[in-house]
Amino acid sequence: MTMTFDAVSAYDAAFAGKATHVVDHVGRAQPFEVQQWTSAPDWVDRVLFIEPCVAATIDIGCGPGRLVGELNTRGIPSMGIDISTEAVRQTRIRGALALHRDVFGTIPGEGRWKNALLADGNLGIGGDPVRLLARLRDVVAPGGRIIAEVAADGAGFVRERRRLRVEGRLSAHFEWAVVGLDAVAGLAGQADLRVVDTSSVGGRHTATMIRTAS
Repeated sequence: MTMTFDAVSAYDAAFAGKATHVVDHVGRAQPFEVQQWTSAPDWVDRVLFIEPCVAATIDIGCGPGRLVGELNTRGIPSMGIDISTEAVRQTRIRGALALHRDVFGTIPGEGRWKNALLADGNLGIGGDPVRLLARLRDVVAPGGRIIAEVAADGAGFVRERRRLRVEGRLSAHFEWAVVGLDAVAGLAGQADLRVVDTSSVGGRHTATMIRTAS
């Protein structure tokens, strides 16, 4: 039987408000926290992602745009990209710039962004954090930073295949990864990046990386 419900369509449905769960490689399900991403940034978002960004910022996998929308409100040059057309639509409704774009495709301003954000576990996109970080190394400017949300210390590095379950209907599998604080420095090094700071606030964690060479 051919699977017709692709993962991108599942994300579109989820962001449109349909009841959605993330199903991991062993069948465990947890709610897809759409409300968290469609609401305004909370104080943890501000401390970890918004306040550190005082120059041009690109949000990778921006979702409905809570971060890039707030950066735009603060007058920070910013742009979000996402593979979900619904996410891009909602980001634009917030008055922010967003493009329907894959991070591995062409990105406007490539090599000139001062900050690149990987919030909400988006370091896991594609299941290959080294490839993703190496890509962002080319997206940011010399001296630019990548701020990535990671799992707690001890989570290690796990690759898995996930699906979305939208109102009882399963999507096709897609590759994802989980990276803990204990694993991020090693993966960053493989992408010619160096972790220069880590932060833990409100039960969430980030690692800030820069290029190891120009």
